[in-house]
Parts: sequence; C-alpha cells; structure tokens
Amino acid sequence: MKASSRSTVPAEGSWSPRLALLVAATFFMEFLDGTVLTTAIPSIAADFSVAPADVNITMTAYLMTVAMGIPLSSWLAERIGARRVFCLAIATFTAASLLCALSQDLTMLTLSRVLQGAGGAMMVPVGTLVVLRGTPKKDLLRATAFLVWPGLLAPVLAPLVGGALTTYLSWHWIFLVNLPLGLAAFLAALRLVPAVAGDSTRRLDWLGLALTTLGVGSLLVGLELTGGRDAGLAAAAGIVTGLLFLTAAVAWMRRSSTPLFNLSVFGARTFRATATGGFVYRLTISAVPFLLPLMFQAGFGWDPLHAGAMVSAVFVGNIGIKPATTPLIRRFGFKPVLVFASLASAVTFALCALLDAGTPEPLIVAVLVASGAFRSIGFSAYASVQYADVVPAQLPSANAVSATLVQLATAAGIAVGALLLRVFESSSHALAGPATGDPAAPYRAAFVAIAVLMLLSTLDSLALPRHAGAAVSRPGPAPAAKRRRRPQA
Repeated sequence: MKASSRSTVPAEGSWSPRLALLVAATFFMEFLDGTVLTTAIPSIAADFSVAPADVNITMTAYLMTVAMGIPLSSWLAERIGARRVFCLAIATFTAASLLCALSQDLTMLTLSRVLQGAGGAMMVPVGTLVVLRGTPKKDLLRATAFLVWPGLLAPVLAPLVGGALTTYLSWHWIFLVNLPLGLAAFLAALRLVPAVAGDSTRRLDWLGLALTTLGVGSLLVGLELTGGRDAGLAAAAGIVTGLLFLTAAVAWMRRSSTPLFNLSVFGARTFRATATGGFVYRLTISAVPFLLPLMFQAGFGWDPLHAGAMVSAVFVGNIGIKPATTPLIRRFGFKPVLVFASLASAVTFALCALLDAGTPEPLIVAVLVASGAFRSIGFSAYASVQYADVVPAQLPSANAVSATLVQLATAAGIAVGALLLRVFESSSHALAGPATGDPAAPYRAAFVAIAVLMLLSTLDSLALPRHAGAAVSRPGPAPAAKRRRRPQA
C-alpha cells in the first residue's frame, strides 16, 4: 500500500515547457467557454424562440458544474492517475462542445453545457497538478507563468471572440472551434503527460465530497442571485447555506481519517494567502471586465464594438508585462511584488473612476494598459507563492482548494460588481433623479469601492513574512549556509 501511495506523488524533476503550454491551452478553452457565450445570447435566444434572459441558464449551469466538479476530479486523479483523468477531461469537453453546436433547443444546450462543465472541472485542477508534480521549486515561477495567462486573457478576449464568431459566422462556431483544438490537445496529452500509476486503494470521502459540493453549489447560487436584479432573501439564503455546508465540510475533514482534502496545507502562510488576500485580489480583478464594458456603453454612450476594442487595452497590458513578471519576482521577492501589484491596481481603479466620455482616448488606453500590467503581475505572484511551501504529498489538496477558490472569487467579483452598481444607481436616482443624473456616476462609485476593497489585499500582503516564498523566488543555498561553509573552506 505504501509503494502504491508513493507512486502517486513522484519526485520533482525537470519541468516541461511543452507540457505547461498544453495545459495552458486547455485552460484557455475552459475559461473562454465560461464567458464567451455572453455576446451570442441574443442570437441563441432568436434561434430557440426564447427570451434572452432564459439563455443565461446555460452559462450558470456551466460555471456551477466546473466549480462543483473540482473536488471529485482531484480524488479521481489520485485514484486512477492524472494522465487518464486529464485525457478523459479533454475528450469530454470536446465531445460536449460538438453537442452544444448541434443543440436544437435550450434544454439540450443546457445539458450539453453541464457535460462540458464536467470536462472543464477535470481539466482545471488535474492539468495544473500534472505540471506541478514535475516542476522543482526553482522552476515554479517559469511553470506558473504559462498557467496564469489563460485566466488573464480569456475574460478580456471573450467578448471580441464571441462577437466576431457570432457576427461573421454563427453562434454554433463558438463551440465548433473547440473540435480541432480539443483533438490536437488530446493527441498532445497522450504524448506529453507522464503516465503515473494511481492509488487503487484510495477511498473517497463521500460525506466530505457531499458537504463540499453542496457548499460550493449553494454559494454560487447565492452569488448568482446577488448579481441579478431581483436579489433578496434568496441570495442571502444561498450564501449563508453555502458557508454553513463548507464549515461543516471543514469540521468533518479535520476529524476524518481519509479526508477529501488534506487541510494541513493551510498551515503554510503562503498558501493561506490564496484564501485571504489572494481571494480579495481575484474578486476585485474579476469585477473589472464586468464593469468596464458597461460603463463605456451605458455611461459613456459608446457602441459595443467601441467599448470592446477599448477593453482590449487590458489585454495589451497583460501580455506586454508578462516577460517581466518572473524577473520582477526574482529581483524583489513575493511580498514587495504582491504589495505593489495590489496597491497599483487600486490606483488604476481609482483612475477609472475619474474617466468620462470626454477623456482623451489615449489617456483611457494608458490607464487600462497599466491596469492590465498590474493585474498580470499580481496573478503571476499569487499563482506561484501559493505552492512555495507545499510539499509534494499536499499538492492534490492544495491544487483542488486553490482551483475552487478561483472559481468562487470570479463569481463573487461579478456579483459584487453588480451589487455595487445597483446600490449606487439607487443612490444616484434618489439624489438627482433618473432624468438629470449622470449615467456614469454609479460606475465611478463602483470603481472607487473596488479600489478600497483591493486595499484589503494590500494589507494582507503586508502581513506576509519578509522572505515569504524565497525557495521559489530566489532558489539556491541560503546566504547563512554559504557563510557557514566559508571557514571550513
């Protein structure tokens, strides 16, 4: 039994850039399909003869399936092997994409999206696990640099990609483009992903799985309702129920002899940053792609194409700074970089609150490029530091918990953005009246609010130890060890 258990956690070796790029590509498909459907909703509604608001269920079903399926996928990777699960995930996602394109009504599309989400749930944590297991600490920064970009680019590119495919082809092509990409990824996975034996004796913590899944699902439902126009007691009930289920799950897994997740991973301060400052950082960052297009269109009166093109400036900042993120972390360390990224992001949010329809567009572009750059730096730092002090045996649990938190933070960001808009819209109408109020005022207030919220992430980063994650940011012998060897030489 011991030998089998050890086989599921191979020793660190040399990391494979091609494998990391493959995993990143599958992540991009998964992240993109989570949001790309937004621009195609009117076309789908017209084809199926339903109200556009009804089509939102296809997005909600997909995102919820991804988030709720992550805990089970982590256990599957340990039980039957990460390579098998990852290949199965790609095949499921690709086949489901074809079913989505062939859907003749909303019910079939929704069920196909659930199946697609199941594939995505396995790709997210298992793909990361495959890369992390073969990556030594000294190469972790370079490996995670590949894994971060899908989460940065997908929300920004989704409106442009979805709009272009829907306008010039049809909404079906949003799913059909996944077929050649999925086939290529499947063949590459068979070639690149190492075959590691699973642990056939590993038992599933059924109660822990049930509590965690119900908790995540209820929390997402509550956040989804919070982001809607009719938020109320149902939204609060969903959030409270979700938190109660997750609290019960934690209490059970602390007592269980075979817990779903090894919660001792939270003993590492660098990993706990994922659930504290990192969660706040991702939440606020996720609110920006939601708020910006709305402010440009409803607040400034721009058309969707103009607004989408302007938002793509964030993408320019993401990509432009990417070659410098690893050198910056190597030079200054995680703590200073995280403090700087969150503080600078808060400043750009405050600057967005000062924009109006008369602001010169080059100045708007400069603010958004800077925001994208700081966003990229922070994402890269959090993605790496969270695993800095995680031992190989804890990787599956750390990876699954992190992936779940990312999904929750993304949903929470959109919900918080929508909630802030409703609050400030009501305040604006009460003070100035709907006819005379500034249409951009609620958006400006929302950006000020998320700038203040981002400062909570800054405070959390300030509380990190000075040399947090040094084994990853500055690998090599410690200076003290070098000084001890000199007299002996």
